[in-house]
Amino acid sequence: MGNEIPSDHFNFEDLKLFDAQLERETNIMGKWFSQQRFAHEQRMFGYELETWLIDEDTMPAPVNEQFLKMLNHPLVVPELASFNVELNSLPQHLSGNVFSEMQHNLDQIFDLCRKQAQILGSDMLAIGILPTVRETDLSLKNMSNSPRYRALNEQVLRLRQGRPLHINIKGDELLRLQHDDVMLEAAATSFQLHLQVPLSHATRYYNAAIILSGPMVAATGNAPFLFGKRLWEETRIPLFEQAVSVGGHGQRVDVEGDLKRVFFGTGYARNSLMECFQENFEHFPAILPVLFEDPPEKMSHLRLHNGTIWRWNRPLVGFDEQGEPHLRIEHRVISAGPSVVDIVANAALFAGAVKSLIDQQQPPELELLFNHARQNFYRAARLGLLADLYWFGDKQIDAQTLILEQLLPLARSGLEQLDINKQDIQYYLDIIEQRVKSKQTGTNWQHRYAASHHYDMQAMTAVYAKLQQSGMPVHEWPV
Repeated sequence: MGNEIPSDHFNFEDLKLFDAQLERETNIMGKWFSQQRFAHEQRMFGYELETWLIDEDTMPAPVNEQFLKMLNHPLVVPELASFNVELNSLPQHLSGNVFSEMQHNLDQIFDLCRKQAQILGSDMLAIGILPTVRETDLSLKNMSNSPRYRALNEQVLRLRQGRPLHINIKGDELLRLQHDDVMLEAAATSFQLHLQVPLSHATRYYNAAIILSGPMVAATGNAPFLFGKRLWEETRIPLFEQAVSVGGHGQRVDVEGDLKRVFFGTGYARNSLMECFQENFEHFPAILPVLFEDPPEKMSHLRLHNGTIWRWNRPLVGFDEQGEPHLRIEHRVISAGPSVVDIVANAALFAGAVKSLIDQQQPPELELLFNHARQNFYRAARLGLLADLYWFGDKQIDAQTLILEQLLPLARSGLEQLDINKQDIQYYLDIIEQRVKSKQTGTNWQHRYAASHHYDMQAMTAVYAKLQQSGMPVHEWPV
């Protein structure tokens, strides 16, 4: 969710001063793009994994404050709800054994967290939406004790003029409800990939991530249930969009209407990623108008503001140890889980495919309309591997065929270009291939298990947890 802030109350003067600082930093950022100030190192890679703390009955366990205090690990931090925590990685060079090392490191930190959680009578689980979570769990009493989260809730409701948030998701069943705070967002937990990109290819990387979003969602779905209802194959996506439903301002809209803060984007980047930061300034009011004393070159206000605009593929600016700025793409479309090896395979699929796309002589964004990439994203979220997706040359292909015949060869070629260990390429891409061939994503396993066990969400979650702990990839999980 981002860095901590010192206050949770703001006034009009705070907003005015913040906007002035944001404008100043946005102008400096524009100069940095013009002057090509950003680092050219491109082979750095990292992730964030949002997880659940659950009790012995597989219900949410709101104990993250005690858990984090006892764990005392710099890479494990709180999330919005007191039953969620986030695991972070250190940046890694995208080469060699990076993925097997990623699995080793993630296994280690996950095991460490599980042991600490068990001392508190709880456990840790990675899943897109916890099947046992109830609407009553998603209340302010279960908000993490943080000024940032209190301020986020207050400011979202201010921008909505006190109107409740409305959820309307139609899948196999229909879920309609209204909620008086932002806590519904906490039900959606994801695996977010960070890819540092060189300025010279930054727009190509950003556009490639957009193109890959639909197929990635189809291959990685793990969130079919919310409050016991069968909804989208990746219900996390409409839930998150509607749980922080705050519009922008000005004349610019996305292709579906009003510009929202959680959205797929308004188009491909044309000339530079500066277009996204300019759009942030011009079309989104500040939610957290915190005033920093840092020099404007630290981009503190710009980075905080960008962190409250949730593009599914979000450009980020960061700094290395020498203070030099760099650009990253945050790919936010993948569900948490099902197992650690699945998570790493998902990362390998994206990293390889995006590398192949940016290396193509003809920019692939010229062969796939942005509107079609956007339709792919929401079709895949609704229908998973059964979705018909647009691909290059304006063809439509079912998601399963597209992944097996197009995406996996792209990923293999890209990973080879990155000098990834050949055994790792074979191992992790084979997991994707077997998952897609068998049509057993995390979502489909949940559907199959629930259908054959009377839709008992607690029983299903308990079995899911045991299978996740076994380390088996989801395509091998028995129903």
